[in-house]
Amino acid sequence: MAGGWLVACQHCATLHARTPLEPGAMATCRRCGYPLYRQSTLPLDGWIALVLTALAVFAIANIFPIIELDIAGMTVRASLPNALWLTWQQDHRLLSIMTGMFAFWLPLTQLLVTLWALLAIRSRRLPADFRYGMRLLHHTLPWSMVPVLMLAIMVAMVKFAGLARVSLEPAMWAFAVLTFLLTGLSRLTAHRLWQYAEDAGLVATATPETIAHEGTFVASCEACSLVQGVSQDGIAQSCYRCGARLHLRKPNPTSRVWALVIAASILYVPANLLPVMRVRTLTSDTMHTILGGVIELWRLGSWDLAVIVFVASVVVPLTKLLALAILMLGGRWRGALVQRQRTRLYELIEFIGQWSMLDVFVVILLTAIANFPGISQVIAGPGAASFGMVVILTMLATMSYDPRRGWDRRPGARSNTIQSDATAAAAIDTYSEASYKRQV
Repeated sequence: MAGGWLVACQHCATLHARTPLEPGAMATCRRCGYPLYRQSTLPLDGWIALVLTALAVFAIANIFPIIELDIAGMTVRASLPNALWLTWQQDHRLLSIMTGMFAFWLPLTQLLVTLWALLAIRSRRLPADFRYGMRLLHHTLPWSMVPVLMLAIMVAMVKFAGLARVSLEPAMWAFAVLTFLLTGLSRLTAHRLWQYAEDAGLVATATPETIAHEGTFVASCEACSLVQGVSQDGIAQSCYRCGARLHLRKPNPTSRVWALVIAASILYVPANLLPVMRVRTLTSDTMHTILGGVIELWRLGSWDLAVIVFVASVVVPLTKLLALAILMLGGRWRGALVQRQRTRLYELIEFIGQWSMLDVFVVILLTAIANFPGISQVIAGPGAASFGMVVILTMLATMSYDPRRGWDRRPGARSNTIQSDATAAAAIDTYSEASYKRQV
C-alpha cells in the first residue's frame, strides 16, 4: 500500500493519509474511531478461492433439499426454491419476491460481482464497466441475508421437531457453511476492492495536490471512497472515478429519515396485530402472530430460540425506530464525546438492521416444510408482508441518515472544507497518520 493517498472517514468526514499496515491490522479514524480500512491477511488469490468455494456451496444449498420430514408415511423435502414457489402460489407474491431477493438473488449477485472484480484486479486489466459493477456491489451488500436465513432454518426445524421425523439434508449443512463464508466475504466491500485496485495502480487516487484548490470543497464518494474536490454543494456532480453522484452530505436527510421512520412505525402495528401465518391441520385451523410464535417456541422447550426470535422480531425493530428518533432529535447536541456515542449508536443500528427479517424467512420456510396435503399446511399471513416492509423501511432510513452532519463544527459548516493549499495541507497534517490496531 502506498502512503500519501487520502481517505475520508465515512462517519465524520475527517481526512487521513493512507499509511501501510501490517497484515490483519485495521486503521481507525482518530476523530470518531470508525474503521477506515483494513490490511487483509489473505492475498488476492486467497479471496478468489474463498469466493469460488462460496459459489459452489451456494449451488449445493439451493439445489438440494434443506430438511426431510416424515409424518404418517408421507415425506416432504423442503428447499428454498420450493418454499418461494409455494408462497407465490398462495398469492403472497410480495413476500416471495422479498425473500427471493434477500436470500437468493442478491447473495448470488454479491458473489458473482466480487469474483469478477477480483479476477479483473488480478489480471491488472480493469474492464470499462468495472465502476458499474462496484456500484452494484456497494448497493447489494447490505441486503444479502443468508445468515438470517440460516437462523430461520433452525427456528423452523424446532417448530416441527416434535411433530415429525426430521432428517437433515445436504442444503442444511451447505447453508451453515455458506453463512460463515459470506460473513467473511462481507468485509470484501466495494471500497476494499477499489483499494486493491489503487494498490495495483489501476485506478486514480486522491492526494493533497489533486484536491487542494482555492474555494473548493472536498467530498468522499460513497460508492468508491475517492476523495475529490467539488465546486459547490447542491450542484449536480459525479465522481470522476466511478460515476456515482457526489454530495458533501446526503441530501435532505431529515425529511427522508423521518418519512421512512413514520412509515415503518405505522406498518409496525399491523405487522404485530395481524397473523404472520395460518396453520391448518386435521384438527385445527389457527392463526399465529409474531408474539404467538415466540410463545409457541417457549412452550416447546426451545427457550433459547424463543429469546432469539423475540429479540430479532420485537426488540430489534423497536430499537432501530427509537435509535433513529434519538439520532434525529439529538442533532443539536455537540461535543466530541457526544458525537462518538452517536456514532456507536449508528453503527449498532447498521449492524442489527437485517436481523429483523428472521420471522419473514421462518414463515416462508414453513410453507414448504409443513406442506403435507390433507394433514398440515402453513399459509403466509398479511402480517408477514407488513413486517418485511418494516424491515426494509428501517434499513432505508438508516442508509438515509448522515452521521457526518453531527460532526460539523457548527450548523452549516463542513469539516472537510478546503480554502487553499496551505489550509488543505494543515487539515491533512492534523490527522495525517491513521491510528491502527491489531485485530484479535
